[in-house]
Amino acid sequence: MGTPTHAIALVMIVRNEARCLARCLSSARSHVDDLLVLDTGSTDGTPDIAKQCGARVAHFNWIDDFSAARNAALAQVDTPWRLVLDADEWIDSNAQTLSLVRAQAPEFIGLLSVDSQVRDESGGVQHAPSWLPRLLPRGVNYAGRIHEQPQSTLPRRRLDLRIGHDGYLPEHLTPKRGRNRTLLSTALAEHPGDAYWSYQLGKDFEVHGEFTQALPHYQSAWAHGEPGASWRHDLLLRLLFTLKKLGHFELALDLAGREQPHWQHSPDYFFTLGDVLLDAALARPAKAAQWLPLIEQAWLRAIEIGERPELADTVRGRGSYLAAHNLAAFHDSMGNAAAAAKWRQRAQHDRPPV
Repeated sequence: MGTPTHAIALVMIVRNEARCLARCLSSARSHVDDLLVLDTGSTDGTPDIAKQCGARVAHFNWIDDFSAARNAALAQVDTPWRLVLDADEWIDSNAQTLSLVRAQAPEFIGLLSVDSQVRDESGGVQHAPSWLPRLLPRGVNYAGRIHEQPQSTLPRRRLDLRIGHDGYLPEHLTPKRGRNRTLLSTALAEHPGDAYWSYQLGKDFEVHGEFTQALPHYQSAWAHGEPGASWRHDLLLRLLFTLKKLGHFELALDLAGREQPHWQHSPDYFFTLGDVLLDAALARPAKAAQWLPLIEQAWLRAIEIGERPELADTVRGRGSYLAAHNLAAFHDSMGNAAAAAKWRQRAQHDRPPV
């Protein structure tokens, strides 16, 4: 007897995603057995685009609960495997992984690398990959009003399938600002003092540049969150960044110093530390001589650690070309032309092709 095959359905919830829905469906269409799009109240051409791309379209009355919508969509398909994507995502590479999954019993949850495009302070686009549970066996459902997660004791396994995501770019994030903030505020009201929801609400303020509003939520999350939480690394980096943007350099450096022993494996920690020190030196000239050597040391340490794609919420390049670029700019500002040229060449060498 041959190896049994297990069908896969792409399952999506959407609303007003005419900008990007076709890209997502087209990237997956030839690799899955079914395409299900659950529309939650679009007023643009989203449902028609879904049909044109070969998807089945179902409808759901939005009730301010992402899990309810996700579960309603999952209930519309009968395949053993369900690939869950959002409209602003697409299969970027290694789609053949799905063929390999067909031969495997649906007895685990597949973690996929979702590569989110984000803008840095200079407006450049960087890449922040995260391992997210997106390939689900039949019977696994979601919980959580927003930032919903599949609820299951099944083991989780990393797969090679790579997903692109551009929904965090400011031009795409802004239209969803009010809805997400309302849901996050409701979730925090339902779970007062919950560190995870404080973190998420702080992040919603921060990504829109509202640092004063973000800070107390981040500080609450830091004070009450479990040290081993999967999002602790991201929270630390965002809290340091927020403190820096608000000019609270001493608080940021005190926190960074206390946390440094725990993050010796994180290029992102040392990259961010260098950024905090640089802004602190510019704002506090009297202490610049003390901090300048530490800036270089931080970015050198990031490069020494190297890229750590397995680290939660890392940003690609902080252990290589981004740190090298910063070192080139640093040495330029210090008048060290030879060192600047060396690091500029290193940055160009390490930067992956677009």
